[in-house]
Amino acid sequence: MGSASSTIDAREAEHFGKMAKDWWDPKGSSAMLHKLNPARLGYIRAAVDLHWDGDDTSFTPLAGKTALDVGCGAGLLCEPLARLGAAVTGIDAAAENIVVAQAHAAQGGLTIDYRAVGVEAMSERFDLVTSLEVIEHVTDPAGFVRGLAEALADGGLLVMSTPNRTPLSRLALITLAEGTRRIPRGTHDWDKFLTPDELTGLLERAGLTVTDVRGLGFSPATGFTLSDSTQLDYFVTAKRL
Repeated sequence: MGSASSTIDAREAEHFGKMAKDWWDPKGSSAMLHKLNPARLGYIRAAVDLHWDGDDTSFTPLAGKTALDVGCGAGLLCEPLARLGAAVTGIDAAAENIVVAQAHAAQGGLTIDYRAVGVEAMSERFDLVTSLEVIEHVTDPAGFVRGLAEALADGGLLVMSTPNRTPLSRLALITLAEGTRRIPRGTHDWDKFLTPDELTGLLERAGLTVTDVRGLGFSPATGFTLSDSTQLDYFVTAKRL
């Protein structure tokens, strides 16, 4: 399994690799990702419990499951997934991120398999595949989704998130967030954002069944929260039947 071509954008990998050293600093260049994590984890936990009919009071709902985080950065999602019981593999296009991820996991006593590769290089299949805020940075979204689908085991669960291509996302993420340096300049290309219909179509053409689309909103009072509106950013879950 795995296709010959790669969907990695070398310029994007270089951009995020430069941020590796302070990825775990909640006030650093990845501060926005730290603020996103509670909403992300809440959504993933609910999706996991629903998909595997789990007990929402369990501390380790992913015990006995394998998980792959694609575009893992320095491990902001991999580490919580490991604490939820999964055997986690994290892959990223930037080798600098993987070095930082490995060191941070070791400090926390966590065993996570980190690799500096693209999803097309993976030969294993995983129960849970996650890829959050990544597809908008690849060269070929359709090929990337096919890679995610190939990495998903039968009966597995895929969770993705990405900004929607709307006037609101352009204003919030580029004009405001990048304009005020809350996100490093050049992080986003609005033209590469996907609408929920576009992403759903890619997933279905890759042989998966979309089971949920949920918005991610932001307010100064509450921060990032799950929302009925997908105008800013959204989650998608899909499964392989």
